[in-house]
Amino acid sequence: MTTHFIGDTATLTGRSLKHVTRSLDTIITTCVMPIAFLLLFVYVFGGAIETGTDVSYIDYLLPGILLITIATGISYTAYRLFQDMQGGIVERFQSMPIARSSTLWAHVLTSLVANALSLVVVVGVAFAMGFRSGANVLDWLGVAGILLLFTLALTWIAVIPGLVAKSPDGASAFSYPLIFLPFISSAFVPTASMPGPVAWFAQYQPVTPIVNSVRALLTGQPVGGDIWIALAWLMGVLVVAYAVAQVIYRRKVS
Repeated sequence: MTTHFIGDTATLTGRSLKHVTRSLDTIITTCVMPIAFLLLFVYVFGGAIETGTDVSYIDYLLPGILLITIATGISYTAYRLFQDMQGGIVERFQSMPIARSSTLWAHVLTSLVANALSLVVVVGVAFAMGFRSGANVLDWLGVAGILLLFTLALTWIAVIPGLVAKSPDGASAFSYPLIFLPFISSAFVPTASMPGPVAWFAQYQPVTPIVNSVRALLTGQPVGGDIWIALAWLMGVLVVAYAVAQVIYRRKVS
């Protein structure tokens, strides 16, 4: 049974990845907005922003930009799944002797690959703009692990509108609040510099400990307790989103 699931998922993932490689403008589009934010905040606003740290502003900014890159990319997961649902492809797959859950996992794995490529492009641009990291190999692995969990959590959230949306715009529009969330966090400025209620929200929403953890790892500084808060948020969101997506999917294909 496990071998059956793995083989089916690999086959369907290959199909989905072909769609991505044939339409590389998807990855380019995913990168355009984060890179635009990177350029805007570093070269236009960066000189006027005080972070209260001794790291350069691009080093301070990059973790938040990476999260925005992922939040932008997962909207295409919802869109691709919506297209498969509306086009009858999923129903056709269910009439074949394949593992039922392999359809969803194929979209999730495609999201991981596509977002990884987008992150590589954005980090490359950041290095060209002067980003430098004090991270060692273990720190980079920690960053990769956090970004992987973040992508998984958001991708399973994306699966839900991909299953229930009534239009392509509705399938992808859910990502807009997720893209906006890093702006009300420690991604661009310290939360202490914000007005009272905004600072409270920024301090306790999930993006802030995730950004703080990635920033500490990239700059080679102690991570502290933020890493455990970040992991708790990520695992909690992942488990809930996965469970909800599976329930909806079973109802759709039953």
